[in-house]
Amino acid sequence: MDTEDRETIEGLEVRTYYVRERNALLARADFGELYVDYYLHQGQYGYHHKPDHDGMLKEALAALTLHCASRPWNEAWAWTMHFQEPLMNLFVTGDNRRGIIVGQIFTENVKNDGRNLLYADVVRERGESRRSAIQFGAAEPFDVIEEFYSQSEQRPARYFRLGPEDFVMVSAQPGCDMDWFNALDDAKISAVDATETLSLLEQRSYRWGCGCSEERMFSILAPIMRSDASALFGDEALIRISCPRCGALHTITREAMEAYVAESSD
Repeated sequence: MDTEDRETIEGLEVRTYYVRERNALLARADFGELYVDYYLHQGQYGYHHKPDHDGMLKEALAALTLHCASRPWNEAWAWTMHFQEPLMNLFVTGDNRRGIIVGQIFTENVKNDGRNLLYADVVRERGESRRSAIQFGAAEPFDVIEEFYSQSEQRPARYFRLGPEDFVMVSAQPGCDMDWFNALDDAKISAVDATETLSLLEQRSYRWGCGCSEERMFSILAPIMRSDASALFGDEALIRISCPRCGALHTITREAMEAYVAESSD
C-alpha cells in the first residue's frame, strides 16, 4: 500500500446508509479532521479568508463531500457558486477515485453578471463529462445545493447540522416516503438511529488534497510562454503563481520555464 492510499484511508470517514421502508439515502460525517487540514494548508501558504467567507467555503466542502460519497466511485465533481452578495466565486471539487476534496474562494476580479449561478461539472472515469447550470436564490451553500438537487438532479436532497462540524445529507430515492422526507428536521435526524432502520452501504475516506505541482503549473503557463514570454515574466527571473483550486503558491523561474517549453517542443 503506497503513502497516498494510507493517507486516504486515514482521512475523513463518510458513511452512507439506506433508510429502509423510507427509500432514502443518508450520508453523514464529522468534518473536524478535514477542516484542520484546510487550516493547516492556509497556514502553510500564508493566506486567510474572511470569517464569513471561510464559513461558506467550509459548508460547501461538506456539501460536496457528502454528495460525492453518495455517488458512484468513478466520478469527480466540481461546483462553482457565483454569489452576487457578497460578490464572490466559491469553488469546490472532489474526486471519488482519489479520495480528495479541495476548494477556494475568489473575491477579486469577479465579474458581476446580475444573478446567482451554480455550475456543476461531473467527469466519469473513461467516460463523458457533463455540465449543468442553475440560477439560485439561496445565500448559503447547503441551501444552494438543495436547489441544485431540485432543479438539476430531478430528486430532492436535504442537509442537516448536528453540530458545528457534524453534517448529514438525506437524498430521496425512487419510491421515497416524501411525507417523512419533508417533515425531517435536525431533531429527527439526531434521533434517526433509534427511529429508523438504517443499513450501512459504504464507508469512504476523503482528505484535503489538490494534486497541484510545479509540473502542472508549467503545463498551464507553457502556451503563454510560447506566445509572449515577456508578458509572463517581464524583467523578472521568477514569478509566483497561485493554484486556482487550493491557493497553494508555486515559484516558477524563467530558466525552468524555458527548459520545459524547449523540452516539450522536441
